[in-house]
Amino acid sequence: MYLLKKFSLAFFAMLVITIPFHVLADSAAEIDSDVSAGLKLLYASSPEAVLLAKDAKGILVFPDVLKAGLVIGGQYGEGALRKGGKTAGYYSTVAASYGLQAGAQTFGYALFFMSDATLEYLNSSEGWEIGFGPSIVVVDKGMAGSLTTTTGKDNVYAIFFDQKGLMAGLGIQGSKINRITPE
Repeated sequence: MYLLKKFSLAFFAMLVITIPFHVLADSAAEIDSDVSAGLKLLYASSPEAVLLAKDAKGILVFPDVLKAGLVIGGQYGEGALRKGGKTAGYYSTVAASYGLQAGAQTFGYALFFMSDATLEYLNSSEGWEIGFGPSIVVVDKGMAGSLTTTTGKDNVYAIFFDQKGLMAGLGIQGSKINRITPE
């Protein structure tokens, strides 16, 4: 019985992870609308995001990432890269995890690319695995008080927003970001 439960759980996890997410993809107009709403919400709740946006070469926004798991979990979301206030490409973020976890949540996050080199890395890589390539600094409430245009010199900054639901842990380490072509 124990092996059957383990097998069932593993099979379910593989099924969830291998769902062809492009079938679920939003249209370009839907993604653009969600990204605009997400940025508005982020800027209203985070003065440091407004500060970073002034100097960012590009902002990759995933306004609605769904994360769920029970021992084995996954997350998926779609977003857009904004350069100069205009969409410069569409992307997905996907991750799988295994460990002590249970629950479901949605959240948004924005990546602020502070140099042309980091933005070029995003554009030239065939799927950017976070944790490899440019370093990322997660801006939290403790760091926000000391963030200025002078101290904000790292490669990429990440800011989370609009978290809903209940699940232990929130992170982007191990996520893979891929360019997508919505309808």
